[in-house]
Amino acid sequence: MAINTDKLGSILQNFVTGTLGVQGAALVTPDGLPLAASLPGGMDDERVSAMSASMLSLGERIGIELSRGSVDRIYVEGNKGFGILTSCGQDAVLLVLASETAKQGLLMLEIKRLLAELKLIVM
Repeated sequence: MAINTDKLGSILQNFVTGTLGVQGAALVTPDGLPLAASLPGGMDDERVSAMSASMLSLGERIGIELSRGSVDRIYVEGNKGFGILTSCGQDAVLLVLASETAKQGLLMLEIKRLLAELKLIVM
């Protein structure tokens, strides 16, 4: 079954424009290939995809080595905002970029809803 990348792109675009504080989102394969993205201008989809997959893979290995169990999400926090990496089933990794003013609790609820919607298409 082929993945409908146009539909994935539309879902990500709606998430970015409809969620307060969200600046971008990308769905990538575990190998680091872009499936769909709605990223701020100037960001390279392929580069962001490769880094996201690598970061989640490394985080999962760290979780195992430190006996923390399976990793649910990885945060990268900077002075201009943060990125959240989350596994989207076996076949994809979700990256969400948010501003420093985003309400993290509400954002986590929206990400959970988004993951459920994306999994219906990816799986």
